[in-house]
Amino acid sequence: MHTRRIGDVEVSAIGLGGMPMSIEGRPDEARSLATLHAALDAGVTLIDTADAYHVGADEVGHNETLIAKALASHDRGGDVLVATKGGHLRPGDGSWTLDGRPEHLKAACEASLRRLGVEAIGLYQFHRPDPRVPYADSVGAVRDLLDEGKIRMAGISNANPEQIRQANDILGGRLVSVQNQFSPAFRSSEPELELCDELGVAFLPWSPLGGISRAGELGSAYAPFARIAEVHGVSPQRVCLAWMLAKSPVVVPIPGASRPETILDSLAAADLTLSAAEIATLDQV
Repeated sequence: MHTRRIGDVEVSAIGLGGMPMSIEGRPDEARSLATLHAALDAGVTLIDTADAYHVGADEVGHNETLIAKALASHDRGGDVLVATKGGHLRPGDGSWTLDGRPEHLKAACEASLRRLGVEAIGLYQFHRPDPRVPYADSVGAVRDLLDEGKIRMAGISNANPEQIRQANDILGGRLVSVQNQFSPAFRSSEPELELCDELGVAFLPWSPLGGISRAGELGSAYAPFARIAEVHGVSPQRVCLAWMLAKSPVVVPIPGASRPETILDSLAAADLTLSAAEIATLDQV
């Protein structure tokens, strides 16, 4: 498995996004655990989760608990960097709400620590800006958690360039990751990717294949990905992830999966080398 860096930690060049295993339409636990174990067997050392990845209001942290179970039952579980997030909530009616108050983030971190069964969270990220709370206050809470040793590394998610710079300043230059949406269908995070490249901060594209319901349509919606995939004899999804990896050494995609075969296909993108001409073609899509 090829590797990249998040802060001072070396991780697999492609991680696993855990959300599809815990929200609407999720598989049964046995298939989820099989998916997680297949990823670990293949060398994955980065798993992304969040306390908000659940369905019912009575199961906050469902995905964190699932991942903790998978890691505890695998001999390579201790090698994994678990990245979780706080500041997003699901009240149980299908909606997503926000709470960026420092007191909420600190309490959410404590709950995540318990569910993950660790003394310190490997990477904790502020999930999404809350317009009712000054951004500096929310990031300041993450800084406090870092200073207190509750988390080993700090990141942010769904941030714009100004917020990235502000967060890095508040964290005293210790910002290690930015997790933003980025895919062929969602290219507006290019400025954030470029800034992360400039700062040496890991950029973690979420929904890199277009989202749970659209990942299978990538080749039909974006013909150049299908054409290049045919040339290489691989899936358009694999081409998409290889293209992202080629954009910058700070990019670490975290495709979601709920089947072993899906994550294994995604991981193979790290071994796919695209030509400069192919990359240029995909950049123009």
